[in-house]
Amino acid sequence: MKAVSDLTEPQAADELAQLADALAAHDLAYRDAAPIISDAEYDVMRRRNDEIEARFPHLMRYNSPTQRVGATRAEQFSPVAHGTPMLSLENAFSQEDSADFDAKIRRFLMLGVAPVAYTAEPKIDGLSASLRYERGHLVQGATRGDGRVGEDVTANLSTLAEVPQRLSGSGWPDLIEVRGEVYLSKPAFSAMNAAAEAKGERPYANPRNAAAGSLRQIDPSITAQRQLRFFAYAWGQVSAPFADSQWQALARLSEWGFQVTSQSRRVQGVEGLLEAYRAFEALRPTLNFDIDGVVFKVDRLDWQDRLGFVSRSPRWGIARKFPAQQARTKLEAIDLQVGRTGAVTPVARLDPVTVGGVVVTNATLHNGDEIARKDIRIGDTVVVQRAGDVIPQVLEVVDPDRPGRSAPYVFPHICPCPLKTPLARETTATGAETVVRRCTGEFACPFQRIEHLKHFVSRRAFDIEGLGEKQLQMFFDDKTIQEPADIFKLAAFDAASFKKLKDREGFGSLSVQNLFAAIEARRHIGLDRFIFALGIRHIGETTAMTLARGYGTASAFMAAMLNVAAGDAEAMTELDDLDQIGKAVVDAAGAYFKEEHNQSIVQRLLAELDVQDAEAVVNDTAVAGKTIVFTGALERMTRDEAKAQAERLGAKVSGSVSKKTDLVVAGPGAGSKLKTAAYFGIRVLTEDEWITLIGG
Repeated sequence: MKAVSDLTEPQAADELAQLADALAAHDLAYRDAAPIISDAEYDVMRRRNDEIEARFPHLMRYNSPTQRVGATRAEQFSPVAHGTPMLSLENAFSQEDSADFDAKIRRFLMLGVAPVAYTAEPKIDGLSASLRYERGHLVQGATRGDGRVGEDVTANLSTLAEVPQRLSGSGWPDLIEVRGEVYLSKPAFSAMNAAAEAKGERPYANPRNAAAGSLRQIDPSITAQRQLRFFAYAWGQVSAPFADSQWQALARLSEWGFQVTSQSRRVQGVEGLLEAYRAFEALRPTLNFDIDGVVFKVDRLDWQDRLGFVSRSPRWGIARKFPAQQARTKLEAIDLQVGRTGAVTPVARLDPVTVGGVVVTNATLHNGDEIARKDIRIGDTVVVQRAGDVIPQVLEVVDPDRPGRSAPYVFPHICPCPLKTPLARETTATGAETVVRRCTGEFACPFQRIEHLKHFVSRRAFDIEGLGEKQLQMFFDDKTIQEPADIFKLAAFDAASFKKLKDREGFGSLSVQNLFAAIEARRHIGLDRFIFALGIRHIGETTAMTLARGYGTASAFMAAMLNVAAGDAEAMTELDDLDQIGKAVVDAAGAYFKEEHNQSIVQRLLAELDVQDAEAVVNDTAVAGKTIVFTGALERMTRDEAKAQAERLGAKVSGSVSKKTDLVVAGPGAGSKLKTAAYFGIRVLTEDEWITLIGG
């Protein structure tokens, strides 16, 4: 695999597309306690994705794994909105990553060479859960879900001996969400699998899967039999502070009746991080529960608050993962998969092999150039790796010089779709060929059309219950649904049809009634979900939310996008000025709405919907809803800290001054932005005035 530093921009875009699709599939498999790759393989893929995005941030995709926290919730439990999001930690894999983490913390907080105190805690390999206590009594328990909405598993969590029904001691806040990990000990896992095998049932692959499956039982009595345990290590929404440091907070959780990891320790500086990792790595085999790494957190909670969050992770913590695992197996065939944008990805079909306790049957080959570079041929014995946050990947051929190898693989020139349309290499603006091969059929290619529809009804888009991939494929094949607007005409089509949907295999009167009701409910949709569902390249959930808040209404968004497509300079500048919106999004939005076919699809869809205006900012602060620009050298905080602080208070931060800017905060060395602010008559504050405005 080519090093990230050697990737061209087109190669990076191609690989990010493949990684995003693969990681999404593995997230869903993980949610259902049936992963098809090991944690190590997943981590390798995820890290590869993050490294490419770090080098090419403008290529971040709409479905990037960095824009989501966990897998979507299942439908058999009621949804629970977390008081504060349950975020994932960024991963680290080396000493250099740990040192970089420490350096970023000190740089962000302007600490110079002063050492930072951290807590080092074992990373339990289980299932995250949140317990809500009001006046000391357990009132609700939930899984992480997608980070914002989880599953209500209160009855199941209540069966765990280490989940107190009432908090012990004193000093707990009136409201607190205690968070931690549900896990299964190694002895309990062995006994559970032995019992399953004695009954002729399929055993679980590892304790983590067993814990996830046990916690999500419909019958709580089954959960009670599984010997699940719980470690507390964090908290979410809280009505009042209860500690000054992470270390003190762990002690308070223990006083209130929770089990905390006795192996946790408090360390100083990067040397402490490295020593703690070595200690946990040596300790790992002696523990009676699985860990897959070490979690490092800045100990001081006031510093955690200042550090804040990025899209899906806190800045103040990382998870240092243990090394990946590898295995050898035979490559039986190479298949092609066509994505939503027509990109064709080669996939290795493998003789099943167990890597890290999980059976692997396929792995990404990335693109045709990668196959040629590694000289991968059908029939080869290959090294497969699972690690990080990535799907399984083929690292190398074991014996490339062996006699009798098959002929070199020739990448097809024809799409595997029924139309057999040609595949063409994508080219850059300069005419150079990239590694991406796309089906030229576009919307005529059924693979691309159906993938667009699948994205449209996906959980984070319109989330239409009862209209899954199987049903959608059936409606697509019989020409009932060919574009999103057709979904909302399904009831009328059925009413006029001679053969009713209720009479089809797999349907009945009640299921049809529920499907139509679910579709009808989605006629009222938030602007951010509507934008995300369009499937515009580079516009994921976070970007869709930014666009929704930036334009406010569907009519304003559409008018702006059509102007961008027409090349209107003011509209393009306005779009580019939105925080975290760059050239890639501007170009992608312009290209999408420049196509009359896409315009027609969106207009027909809008005719069926009531798109609700973006949510108003509810933060009751002096800067809520205002657009802020920071310029010059701030002296009391870093630019990143100032931006994070403003966003926590409900403000929008922009990189350039326009007539829509509300405030400019200027430090020494401010230049042309001050002139622009004066031209538009925008209020300019010093850093001290800004701090006074937001209450210190």
